[in-house]
Amino acid sequence: MLQKENKKFQTKGRVIFFATNNINKFNEARRVLAKYNIAVGMLRIKSLEIQEESLEEIAKASVEESSRKCRLPMIVEDAGLFIDALIGFPGPYAAYAYRTIGNQGVLKLMRESTDRKAHFESAIAYLSPETKTPICFVGRIDGEIVSEERKSDGKSGFGFDPIFQPCNSDKVFAEMSIPEKNRYSHRARAFRNFAKWYVR
Repeated sequence: MLQKENKKFQTKGRVIFFATNNINKFNEARRVLAKYNIAVGMLRIKSLEIQEESLEEIAKASVEESSRKCRLPMIVEDAGLFIDALIGFPGPYAAYAYRTIGNQGVLKLMRESTDRKAHFESAIAYLSPETKTPICFVGRIDGEIVSEERKSDGKSGFGFDPIFQPCNSDKVFAEMSIPEKNRYSHRARAFRNFAKWYVR
């Protein structure tokens, strides 16, 4: 039965699976892909944390590992926060930095800095039985690190969202709804680049 369902998914060509344990990332991606009539399912697959300087290489390795466990059209996303005054830290180690020092730790490192410029990058790797090897799509948004955490009840926001304010906005990501954040975010831009390729 599962084989028949998998074949149906591949034949239809509009159902993919996002391997992530982060429901917030999934909800952002789902909204972007829905505009291109692409259905996406969330797969909670535990994967190794790969230490690499390149987000694209991390995403490629992760999607290959996930694909070995479940041969379905699969996407993996990796993101990084790059802060100019910290020479690009935490970069591809953003998840580890958030777990260890959190937003307050980053703000403490930035306390004496007048240069607040930063950017978020997202790399998406797609792999399916048809593509054979991973294909990558990237997105970037420039902005700055604010002086203190800002949140808004009932809005989206996770990770470094409470301290990152994108250019041309007076809100940090954590103060935005998902549709608002998707107008700016690195992740939404990467998923739009993927979707345009996928439906071509």
